[in-house]
Amino acid sequence: MRRRAFIKGSLALGAAAILPLNIVEVEASEAQSFTFAFISDAHLQHIKGDSFVQNWDKGLKMAVAECNLLDPKPDFIIFGGDLAQLGKPEELDHGAEILSALRAPVKMMLGEHDYYLDLGEKWGQMFGDHYYSFDHKGVHFVVLNSILTDERWIKKWATPMERMQTMAGLDDPNGSPFMVGDEQWKWLRRDLQNYSDDTPIVVFSHSPLQKIYKGWNFWTDDCERFYDIVKRFHKVNVIYGHVHQIQYNKIGNIAFNSVMSTAWPWPYPDSYKKAGVKVPKMTVKMNRADPFFERDATGWQFIDVHSGRCDLHYILPNNTNRTVAYDFQANRPKNRRYQDCPIPPQHHY
Repeated sequence: MRRRAFIKGSLALGAAAILPLNIVEVEASEAQSFTFAFISDAHLQHIKGDSFVQNWDKGLKMAVAECNLLDPKPDFIIFGGDLAQLGKPEELDHGAEILSALRAPVKMMLGEHDYYLDLGEKWGQMFGDHYYSFDHKGVHFVVLNSILTDERWIKKWATPMERMQTMAGLDDPNGSPFMVGDEQWKWLRRDLQNYSDDTPIVVFSHSPLQKIYKGWNFWTDDCERFYDIVKRFHKVNVIYGHVHQIQYNKIGNIAFNSVMSTAWPWPYPDSYKKAGVKVPKMTVKMNRADPFFERDATGWQFIDVHSGRCDLHYILPNNTNRTVAYDFQANRPKNRRYQDCPIPPQHHY
């Protein structure tokens, strides 16, 4: 299928759905062309018995259904972390059952909401390694566990659930910044040592491998070590979840792009807490463009990786669709609608 036909079909599908499903088309000079899908941040929350928060369930189920309708079919699917909300066995089992309906191989990445109850024990039993790499049609993929913290913070809590709830608080000042850690950095250096400088590298991390804003824990404390390890590669791309919003950046040779959540946008509308959907308490209040539309700023996107760089096309129902494309002349990702044009008037409620 030609790219234009694929986009046309994707737009038609997006008109009927509001899902943060990411389609990635890889076409680098050293690689064959292929696609994969990316679903992230489901935050399935157990209430009691067999009852779960419906909004979050529906978001993931719709993403799975939409993924199964893709044409061309993806070679594989990445789940980008935060399958659970509080890391409970019931939540992880429920998420695994929903994802089992996917009709392509699935690769899993750990999020902090999956980890801090039992420090990833249940996740490891269900899904395997917390970090790993693989090759696919000429592209080298790396999946990192970027949501670790130091042992002193882990040991300070009276119970595992107290620790989990603190880290799940999103902007809770008693949380701790994330890091990747010595063990993984040493592993990553070994993992990459036999690849040539012109190999396309795509890295998946749950948290951004950047220091964006510590108050919301959009922060990875030791990310500079990553920049040093990959500095010899010509084109490195990091695709991450966690932030529940559109972000993009470039540092040196590394282009960064975020993906959306199937659960809620960040920050979420104040009306969320009035609807009884059990979102975590937000300690810093923030306004949204449309506080009466609970899916504002959620959506789905497909990603073209061409010549080793990523273009993200965001389909945002009830909002203007956006494209964050790599601008080779400017040598960085760009959103021309917002960077090269005046910002349209904003509506306030």
